[in-house]
Amino acid sequence: MTTSRYLADYAITCDANFSLLTNAVLDVTDGRISWIGEESEAPVHDGPINRLGGLVMPGLVNSHAHTPMTLLRGAGDGLPLMDWLTDVMWPREGQMTPEDALWGMRLGAAEMLLSGVTSSCEMYLFEEALVEASKEVGIRLVMTPGIISALHGESFGATDSRIAAIADFHAEHHDPESLVTVGFGPHSAYDLPLELCAEVASAARDVDALLHIHVCETQHEGAEREAQHGGKSTVELLADYEILDGRVLAAHSVWVNEVDIATYAKKHVGVAHCPVSNMKLASGTAPVMSMRSQGIQVGLATDGPASNDDLDLWQEIKFAPLLARVTALDAAAMTPRDALTMATVEGSRAIGNDDTGILEIGAKADFIRLDLDNPTFVPVTNDDELIAHVAWAGSGRHVTDVWVQGRQLVANRRLTNFDLERAIGEIQSRGTRLAKESGT
Repeated sequence: MTTSRYLADYAITCDANFSLLTNAVLDVTDGRISWIGEESEAPVHDGPINRLGGLVMPGLVNSHAHTPMTLLRGAGDGLPLMDWLTDVMWPREGQMTPEDALWGMRLGAAEMLLSGVTSSCEMYLFEEALVEASKEVGIRLVMTPGIISALHGESFGATDSRIAAIADFHAEHHDPESLVTVGFGPHSAYDLPLELCAEVASAARDVDALLHIHVCETQHEGAEREAQHGGKSTVELLADYEILDGRVLAAHSVWVNEVDIATYAKKHVGVAHCPVSNMKLASGTAPVMSMRSQGIQVGLATDGPASNDDLDLWQEIKFAPLLARVTALDAAAMTPRDALTMATVEGSRAIGNDDTGILEIGAKADFIRLDLDNPTFVPVTNDDELIAHVAWAGSGRHVTDVWVQGRQLVANRRLTNFDLERAIGEIQSRGTRLAKESGT
């Protein structure tokens, strides 16, 4: 079994101590990290050596996305969430074919890899196509097939058969040792009856799978449901119906109160924080600092490329602490270390992957290289400044190389195994067709 050694000027490990290594050595054996540390302490090595220079760090984790919406990028700009969904998004998605979703995911996966995103947690239909695309491009995927009342007519199958189909899909594709794991994706408690969400949650618990659901994204989305149940909050209702039992990822969670946050903490619910999407749709600002203070795992996420409008998680790394600070009127409210942790190891744990998002022995070798020969990364007079430069000034343009499970997918800013130009052409033609067929 061959071990490959990578040498870098710096390594950010995103471990519990947020270690910054100088003259770093990263050894990879069979897709996992077999040693990480400084060169002066490295074990004897007689295999391949790759002198990278620059800075290596864990690949970024996009904890909530609808990536095939690359086909819908930019549509419906300026509309509030519900009008945006019902008047533009869902009509176009209603015309979408599995092949459309395949190309949408191919392009989105390529876009993420080029910016250093190595894992994505997806809620969408056409799950077979998303798995196919992800395996082709090489990104790590947590696939949570969507259950959406507005789209589940006879063409998609009845709800009961949809739950059974997802269970079968899980049995076929869920493999924690591979690139693909599988969960369940009921859209939300305002779109689906609570009783149905409870059925889906039970099915997820039966196979110890992730339940991925939108929660409290906008201020009034749950008002009707809450009024029907004596004014209880959406989170309280989800807890009452045992929907938060098991492994749960709550996307957005903007309009939650302190009691709701305590419920999340008690139930060990993870949260996907989508600051750019929440700002673009004027949804509000999630109380992330309060969540993290109670031990909740909070990941960063782009949401779909139609509500962001890109899949470059570096924007979230910058905007999450900006929002936290301006909301609290406290310049220390969220640190660069916090933001980078949420974008890597914390997001990975929130989506159910405990061995990615970190550079440590035994972790899967998902890592990226940043080029430090850039005006935005100087001067550096101490470790804190380098970490601050990465969080505040880092972007996809600084990512030169990307590895997933030890396999290099981006080399010198180019995808190693994917025809990006063809994918761009396919999305242009298919996106135009969806707009025309839906009349939006």
